[in-house]
Formats: sequence, structure tokens, C-alpha cells
Amino acid sequence: MSAPHSPAELRRLYETRFAGKSEYRDRAWRALVEGYFARWLPANAAVLDLGCGHCEFINNVRSENRFGMDLNPDTVHRAAPNVRILTQSCSQPWALPDDSLDVVFTSNFFEHLHTKRDLGDTLIQAWRCLRPGARIIALGPNIRYLRGAYWDFYDHYLPLTELSLGEVMTDTGFTLEEQIPRFLPYTMSRGGQPPVWMLRLYLRLKFAWPLFGRQFLVVARK
Repeated sequence: MSAPHSPAELRRLYETRFAGKSEYRDRAWRALVEGYFARWLPANAAVLDLGCGHCEFINNVRSENRFGMDLNPDTVHRAAPNVRILTQSCSQPWALPDDSLDVVFTSNFFEHLHTKRDLGDTLIQAWRCLRPGARIIALGPNIRYLRGAYWDFYDHYLPLTELSLGEVMTDTGFTLEEQIPRFLPYTMSRGGQPPVWMLRLYLRLKFAWPLFGRQFLVVARK
């Protein structure tokens, strides 16, 4: 992957962006895992959190084998003791065997890749490492509903919708299972911190997603 930001730059950028939000983000991701994503995360699964950042998702997963991948040098210090961190470019061959993962999860990461080729190469690696029948789950900002606000983050490069991501996943060989154009609100990095009970309620009130959702959710199977 062409790397527009060095590891040191990534550390500074995310330290500033998430300053004072670590506890809230951990609680919010616990609610998201328990209230929605757990259906795809069986206890015996091998799960990789791609672009895991500060590990809020993977630390709250209760699966048997947990992995994270990120170039941020802080990531290894944020991971739970039994989470294995792969510090490498996601578009280069992953340090994992073929057919070894049950789930690849990624949230708000693909938009940080520098080029479409980087995205395609990353999906090829996900395909290689997932077992037959295993899933990739991708959450990210939907450019269709954000327009200029999408570029409020300095390290956004690749604008995507649920349709464009679904198209490249299909081209890689995945079979689409879900394409939700409006899932979660845009960001936990800016603005207020609504009570986590409201997030749990929001996940159950699907009629509210088209009103407030600015992030897509795409689920595909190998």
C-alpha cells in the first residue's frame, strides 16, 4: 500500500483525534458488538479486525482467536493480552495462512486507503485468508450522504458507497449478503457522546437508520 502517513504521523493524528474519548468508544463498541455484530462472531471463530486502530472492536469480541492489523505503533499497546497484532500494510501479503479466518471485520478503514488498487489488493488478501463460507464485514462512511463532510478528516482518501464497495467485493469473488446504505451515524470522533443506552436502542429501531445513518454496512461471504 502506498503510505501517505508514516507510523509516527498516524500515532499523533489518532492521539489527537480520540483524546478523551477512549472510555466512551470502548463502551460504545461493546454495545455494537453485543447488540448487533455478535451474530457473526461465534465463540470458536478466528476474527481479524482490519485497521483496528485502538482495538475497541476486537478487544470486545469474545471469539477464540483474535487478530488486529494496523500500522499505528500505538495499536499493540491498546490490544488486549490475547489479541495478536499484525503491524503491516494491509495490501501486502498478510502474515496469516490461507483459509485461516472466519471473519474479517473492518470499520471506518477503507476510506483511509490511498488508492483503489490498495483496496483491491486488500480484498484479495482477505479472500485468501478467509475459509470457504467465511465473511467479510465492512462498515464505513457513505459518500452519497456526506458530500463535503466526508473530507473533514485529513486522512480520508477513497470515497465509497455500499454499491461501489459491493462491486469490488463481487469482482474479488465474494457473494454479497447484506448492503445497508444507511446504518450508523457518521462519527464518534466529533460532536457529543450520547448515552450508550441510546445506541443500543437505535440498533433495534431500524426505521431510524434511514433518518440518521450516514455509514454503510456491507457483509459478504467467500
